[in-house]
Amino acid sequence: MGPSDWRRLLANPATQWRQTKSAFEAAVAWEAARGSERGIPPAVAATLDAEPIFSGASLLLGIPEHQVELEGGGHASQTDFWALFATKSGVVSVAVEAKAGEPFDRPVAEWLADASEKSGKPARLAQLCNILEISRQDTESLRYQLMHRPVAAILEAVRFQVPRALFLVHAFGDNDASLGDYQRWARYLGVEADANRVHHVGLRFGIDFWIGWVGVAPADDQTVRAAV
Repeated sequence: MGPSDWRRLLANPATQWRQTKSAFEAAVAWEAARGSERGIPPAVAATLDAEPIFSGASLLLGIPEHQVELEGGGHASQTDFWALFATKSGVVSVAVEAKAGEPFDRPVAEWLADASEKSGKPARLAQLCNILEISRQDTESLRYQLMHRPVAAILEAVRFQVPRALFLVHAFGDNDASLGDYQRWARYLGVEADANRVHHVGLRFGIDFWIGWVGVAPADDQTVRAAV
């Protein structure tokens, strides 16, 4: 598998697949790491190593554009890269959300506003709120991706019977606005989140839940050629 295989899985390859865009940058970063001993990009590995429970983590399985069904029907949550990591304390379900200047989708209130009477959106939002333990009222100004992508990591931990889940933002270039959205969302989880760190949230849906942000520069031409 190579970066071109990631491209064909995208919802809109024509607009999403180009250098400096998150889909392209994530594919290059993770494909370039395949030949390493741990299978994890260096900046991600360094951030994980700073937290003892994730120190030395290595990639067991990785699936680009992995889909996780949620309640209410409609589109599945399509994670940029879902993985199982091996750690000293057991296997971890990891949902990687790549960002390269893009937002975390619309605010929840805006996403919900166009729901019809028969829409499954309210049921989906209720599931997300229940799992993350965030009140429905508090979600209105939060970004929709920051509700369902983390839940995808948790639900896959349940499905694969692993004890821990990590929602990890892999950010390329300038993402100050999205970092602010991430930090505000994290406060509703009870966490003061910093860039280039992972943070423990606590039990969610019976799973030991963590979040993290790793910021890096976009890939240079040499890295792109090596990955391709």
